[in-house]
Amino acid sequence: MCKLSNNEKVMKRMITSLLLLHIMLTPLYSQSLTQWKDPSPHTVHFVKVDKNVKVEVLDWGGKGRPLILLAGGGNTAHVFDDFAPKLTASFHVYGITRRGFGDSGFSEALKENQVDDDILLVMDSFKLDKPILVGHSIGGAELSAVASSHAERIAGLIYLEAGYPYAFNNGNGPSMTEFMDLRPPQTPSSGNDRLASYEALQKSENQTYGNRTPEAEFRQLWEFTTDGKSLKRKDARGYSTLMTMINSNIKYADIKVPALVIFAIPHTWDAGMSSNPDVRKEAETYYTKLDSLTRKQAAVFKEAVPTARIVELPGTHFIFMSNEKDVLRELHKFISDLK
Repeated sequence: MCKLSNNEKVMKRMITSLLLLHIMLTPLYSQSLTQWKDPSPHTVHFVKVDKNVKVEVLDWGGKGRPLILLAGGGNTAHVFDDFAPKLTASFHVYGITRRGFGDSGFSEALKENQVDDDILLVMDSFKLDKPILVGHSIGGAELSAVASSHAERIAGLIYLEAGYPYAFNNGNGPSMTEFMDLRPPQTPSSGNDRLASYEALQKSENQTYGNRTPEAEFRQLWEFTTDGKSLKRKDARGYSTLMTMINSNIKYADIKVPALVIFAIPHTWDAGMSSNPDVRKEAETYYTKLDSLTRKQAAVFKEAVPTARIVELPGTHFIFMSNEKDVLRELHKFISDLK
């Protein structure tokens, strides 16, 4: 065996030291990139709702009667990561990610009563007695579906910008088609920088829409491209379910459960909007039409369901973010009057 020279021995020690340093640092570096932890104080469960389908259920804990949060279209239960902890002093708070989104499973075969069945199965799994259902946006359709099929199983409904025709339609108000035909204004592009990180995406969304969406929600909806340099929207299999809910032939018109219905009237839109006069004119036209339809919907809901409490707040569609204190106040006032 050949002896190593002094220089070769020194070189070998240097290489060995560098390799050891690399081995020690690589796990730390990888953890900083991949092992992000959701700071919201919830535990994660999965409940079987169909053959080979489980839905994610977040449990924030808390004291008091059970309260279930249902997200809007395209979102997951993590969209409530900042809002839910504000409720745990008075309620035991849960959130359900509907099938086809986030970590929930999906099946192409849609059952007729899937919208309310999944929620009822979660209630059974956690043995929840007469919970309060809180839905944002399209979540209002789920509230009305459960109230129509099993009113005796829930204590109350809270619609957060969710009382639109998919959730209530007695034929006297605007149609869902009228809302769908509105063309939203273009929002300013921040270039590739807005997709460089979750933090950058969160900041851009806040500047453009005036809402601060929890980072955990972005991580559910976005992922890094294969080169790891930018973010792209994840493919969600559940959009067919959303379209089924929006275009459903079921017209909920008889809400027999106590209900709080909060509308954003008028919808605020200045945050981050382009200074381009043409874009601002387009935005003004859109929101004027949207507010007009929303006012009509709120008036019809109030007239047809006199027991419902209708509240109008100037804010964004994500009213529980833009008007958190107002929503919490109205929510507590409403629930305190429930039996």
